[in-house]
Amino acid sequence: MVKAVFFDFYETLCFHRYSLEANLERIADRYGVAVDWERCKTAMENLFVGTSAPAPTTEFSLLELSMTVMKRECEFIREVGIEKHVEQIAWELLQSGHYLFAANSIRLYDDAIPTLQHFRDEGFKLAIVSNWDTPLEPLTERLGIAEYFDAIVASHDGRVRSEKPDSHIFNCALAAVGVSAEEAVHVGDTYAADIVGARGVGIRPILLDRNGTQTGRWDETIQSLSELAELLI
Repeated sequence: MVKAVFFDFYETLCFHRYSLEANLERIADRYGVAVDWERCKTAMENLFVGTSAPAPTTEFSLLELSMTVMKRECEFIREVGIEKHVEQIAWELLQSGHYLFAANSIRLYDDAIPTLQHFRDEGFKLAIVSNWDTPLEPLTERLGIAEYFDAIVASHDGRVRSEKPDSHIFNCALAAVGVSAEEAVHVGDTYAADIVGARGVGIRPILLDRNGTQTGRWDETIQSLSELAELLI
């Protein structure tokens, strides 16, 4: 019997209001500098290299993480061919789109709150299980959804330090809500992290494929969170 529903966070419950490219183009125009768009894709890939969660036994500092984010953003700006006002442009780019610095950078999908409300009303335990490089509670509070969850488990949280598909992050969520793996389902949009990770610890995985780009990849696939309730009847 299913007693708990776990949700991935980004691109499951929420999305960025504007793309990084759109924010960069707007800011570059304001500063009168040119972006080398041919280098942008590779630069974006490099932007997220080395962001894995530390091991549970590894000491790390959130202050150092914040500095690392800023340094990485400056490197990105230089990689796309911008040489003037690098730090200012990097800071504005972070303010316009990075969830750590921009309160308005993230929006909930329309189906998020109705789905959470339904499962809360039905008495399910709810949790977020997310690969996220800062504590996630403040952002869920800003979005108005923190109250729906019995646990919010983020990979870089000092109490977790594990990221999907590693089993430790899922086991942290199970322990936090007090259910067994057989009593939980996990919903997420990334096959390698969400499906493989949940299946590895015995949690029933459900793939969310909002854009219809993962057809046939997993048996239990939905295109909207509004389909979830019927699937769990």
